[in-house]
Amino acid sequence: MDMSNRRILVFPSAAELGPALARLVTARADQACTSDRGRFSVGVSGGSLVGLLSKELTASPNLDCSRWVVGFCDERVVQFSDPESTYGLYKDQLFSKVNIPESGVLAIDPTLPVQECAEDYARKLSEGFPGEAIPVFDLLLLGMGPDGHTCSLFPDHPLLEETQKTVAPISDSPKPPPQRVTLTLPVVNAARCVAFVSTGGSKAPVLKRVLEGGKGPVLPAARVAPSKGELLWLLDEPAAASLTVQMERPAPGAHI
Repeated sequence: MDMSNRRILVFPSAAELGPALARLVTARADQACTSDRGRFSVGVSGGSLVGLLSKELTASPNLDCSRWVVGFCDERVVQFSDPESTYGLYKDQLFSKVNIPESGVLAIDPTLPVQECAEDYARKLSEGFPGEAIPVFDLLLLGMGPDGHTCSLFPDHPLLEETQKTVAPISDSPKPPPQRVTLTLPVVNAARCVAFVSTGGSKAPVLKRVLEGGKGPVLPAARVAPSKGELLWLLDEPAAASLTVQMERPAPGAHI
């Protein structure tokens, strides 16, 4: 796997990582909005990323999200009012506080059965990215579980081999809730930039395996390798504690 476009950025703690993440997002947004595309497409993930991203973006001065298109790297098929709904969390913590147009948020229809929900979301992405057989996001923000899963792509799961669909249903997620929809690896690896955010000492063992290899099957997060884009890993010191690969430690306020 070509690692020439991979950068591993390590921050003292999540308190320094958060503002750096916001700077990354806003810089990529400015870049995309001033390009021929005239808009910024970003895919977001749930978990701890929701609070981190929402806190930092809502604190960003002069943030203009009027030309943003926001999709979801994966989503739990639950009502938006359910605390497990990633859309519901972002709506409360971010979308309601910034000027993202409602039409710019590509959300699932949680009233549909999981298979139909995935097909419906694939259609929404297709309409949101006209003329692209595989949607090309400017930026995908991913997390990683302690088992090495990312999106709702779990170790040893058949969905890792999906090559035709852009969005796939999963009804046997090892992590509750069991019914989810997820972007597939072809979409993840088509992005212009993929940024993983991983913090805390509990992630150190799996990060070592994902970033440095080792025995056993290749974990889902290690299969993320954008074909034409960049791959960034934003870590804090506890998460990076076991790594021996080349890392960067950006200065406070540095542009990523």
